[in-house]
Amino acid sequence: MVELIIKSKIKAAVPDLSVAGEVPDALNKKVLKLLEEAATRAKLNGRRTLQARDI
Repeated sequence: MVELIIKSKIKAAVPDLSVAGEVPDALNKKVLKLLEEAATRAKLNGRRTLQARDI
């Protein structure tokens, strides 16, 4: 699995909270699913370029 999420960046985004160890993995899975769905949309529209509107 590709690691897209960095725990220190999550902590920086929510400085007033502690971040549990499983949060980066869960967030990474959601981001990968979002990207897979966006890639499918781009392909269905005949494009080889992922664009913001696909997300």
